[in-house]
Amino acid sequence: MALIVIKNWDNKNWLSSRQYINSLNNFILKQTRLNSFSNILDIGCGRGKIIGNLKSRLNLKKKPIGIDLVNHKDKDTRIQFKKIDALPFFSKNKVKFDLILIKQTIHLLSIKKIKKLISNCKKNLNLNGVILIFSLDPYKNEIPSFALMKKKLNKSLQRDKKIAKILLKYLPITNLKRFVYTVKIQKNKYIEMIKGRFISNLISMNEKDINNGIQEIKARYKKKLKFNDNLVCFIYKKGKI
Repeated sequence: MALIVIKNWDNKNWLSSRQYINSLNNFILKQTRLNSFSNILDIGCGRGKIIGNLKSRLNLKKKPIGIDLVNHKDKDTRIQFKKIDALPFFSKNKVKFDLILIKQTIHLLSIKKIKKLISNCKKNLNLNGVILIFSLDPYKNEIPSFALMKKKLNKSLQRDKKIAKILLKYLPITNLKRFVYTVKIQKNKYIEMIKGRFISNLISMNEKDINNGIQEIKARYKKKLKFNDNLVCFIYKKGKI
């Protein structure tokens, strides 16, 4: 599977809003025992707003580390950013983490890389540390879509089901929980997100596909969209039996 780089998933939309980030971090804090001395790693951090928020909320002594293949100019200054892939990062890393966060990026990797990534995450986790892997819920998807987008998304969600089985195999004591966020967004704003290819299924589409899809969105949906962003979270806690 070729590497896919998504540049706009967390850029000026509900995924970058203060309300969404606070809601997500409330969920994260309930699954962990983080404190001001915790070490945090975010794999595929984007602009780093999620762990930047955790830095402030927990008054972390050390900046959380965020790694990504895109070095955004507007990344959060509260994080220690590294432009690197996860596997090369772990080959040089000497820090043990209390939280390793992988949010909606694991589906971009090949099955072989997923297995290596999980193995490395477990090795680089402190005792009682937690790995949180967020992915779209393949059984409850409400993302507004046009026909081609829906077709590609359904194909991707089928693959996500296979990835879920792998995660449960390589993280055998994983718990599953769901994170649901109700999105309210203007249709014009959502169309701008589609133009920016905010989701991986839009990356391979040409301009004609995108423009045709936008016309479908305009005709199908009202001026204001309301839907649930449904995620499933795989929770691995080291040291738990």
